[in-house]
Amino acid sequence: MTEKKAGQTELYALFDRHGIGYTHKTHPPLHTVEESKELRGDLPGAHVKNMFLKDKKSQLWLVTCLEYRKIRIRDLEKQIGATKASFGKPDLLWEALGIRPGAVSPYGLINDPDHSVRVVLDQQMLEIDPINAHPLHNEATTTLPRVDFMRMRIDRVDFQHLQCASAAQRGHNHIAACRFHAVLRDHRTRADHRRL
Repeated sequence: MTEKKAGQTELYALFDRHGIGYTHKTHPPLHTVEESKELRGDLPGAHVKNMFLKDKKSQLWLVTCLEYRKIRIRDLEKQIGATKASFGKPDLLWEALGIRPGAVSPYGLINDPDHSVRVVLDQQMLEIDPINAHPLHNEATTTLPRVDFMRMRIDRVDFQHLQCASAAQRGHNHIAACRFHAVLRDHRTRADHRRL
């Protein structure tokens, strides 16, 4: 029997309890970034993609970055401290975050009361307001103000730097324009970052 997990109703009730304003837009089911661009309509703000990973030490990771990023997992590992990470299986995704493939979202943290999943966020998302993500299913998009999105427990990584590093590995020659320093800061222990 499949364990009952929190869904959109519980997520929005949580937002309401914490005074988090949000907007909700329904659309046809979205499974890929390409479908999202075509079907989501005119939604302002950052649009994201997500990777659910498991490393060889069984640490689980949820990586959320801007939708256009092209990142190699091996480059990402070096920045977040993971070893031999690979995509987590659908059953593990459901067990850890209560979501299915195609609907992966940082809002799945509502189903992770033990904080077993480490969340890594694209640092450049901090420059965009608001932020859009699926509300635990892929038939809608939930938009949060950036300041409220940042109340989740997260690490931040400079994905622009990683994308440039990945391009260098592929032999591209435009790296001179990518002079950024990788930054990883763990905010999970800061009192002002309330855990959702």
